[in-house]
Amino acid sequence: MDMNDAIAYVLRAGVILSLILIIIGALLLFANNGSSGFSMNEITNVNTKINSSIFSLQDLESGILAYQGLDFILLGMVVLIATPATRVLSSVFAFIYEKNWIYVVITLIVFINLMVAVLVVPGMLGH
Repeated sequence: MDMNDAIAYVLRAGVILSLILIIIGALLLFANNGSSGFSMNEITNVNTKINSSIFSLQDLESGILAYQGLDFILLGMVVLIATPATRVLSSVFAFIYEKNWIYVVITLIVFINLMVAVLVVPGMLGH
């Protein structure tokens, strides 16, 4: 298997898994008429105060185990956001395999930039 094909499969798998989780979350929302203590009216209201910042990744596991629709949707979004980062990391290994050291360094710099932007900057901004 070509490395580009393997990386393409990683992207497809991430997008498909994300879509499945979001659909499950949406179905649970409608089946339970809400989620995580919020009614469907609160969730669907344009002026709602519900956003991703009120959900912590630490509480995600308990919400999934309790079949909370919003937590499934959040997990789907996390998977979707992680998919391109996984693609960049896969590229690092592909370039190592090819012994293309300049692209290993460049791709590692891109990966580090992504991780800082996703994991460090929001904390610095208080989000």
